Amino acid sequence: MEQLIQILAENARLTSEQLAAMTGDTPQGVEAKIAALQASGVIRGYKAVVDWDKAGRDFCTARIELKVTPKSGMGFDEIASTLAQFDEVESVELMSGGYDLGLTVTGKTFKDVAMFVAQRLAPLDSVVSTATHFVLKTYSRGASSPAAGRRTKGRAADGLRQHPFPAGPGAEALRHPEVL
Repeated sequence: MEQLIQILAENARLTSEQLAAMTGDTPQGVEAKIAALQASGVIRGYKAVVDWDKAGRDFCTARIELKVTPKSGMGFDEIASTLAQFDEVESVELMSGGYDLGLTVTGKTFKDVAMFVAQRLAPLDSVVSTATHFVLKTYSRGASSPAAGRRTKGRAADGLRQHPFPAGPGAEALRHPEVL
């Protein structure tokens, strides 16, 4: 199952037949495993990996490091949940090292991101300090899995694929997975 998950994280557009050949399973076996992964929430959706520069959409991305004061009894979960609610925030991670939390933030311009940090992020009670690092150019984006570094050369996460879903009770909900 781990191998199938890794392959799908790298390229969700492969057919059941291709996945079967890569995993040594049957196409029906692959489809059943994918359905089980979707039903259990391991696979939450599929997304296209877009080169926004080529698409002509201008925006600015920044990596923001935060030192925070965790709430008693809640640890970092409460502030992380609050931060994740901002539209500008793409991701929130608990970090080791000099900062507690790492955020990936996007805005239309450098100024938009800077104003978000100054006016909405820094004033939060739990935020002690911030350090903002603007992304100037992205050279590579890995697959969305912990083993992204073990990708097979030449295979990349390149788009959207809907796998066949099972029929029966609850199947309609599975036909429309949350797009991440």
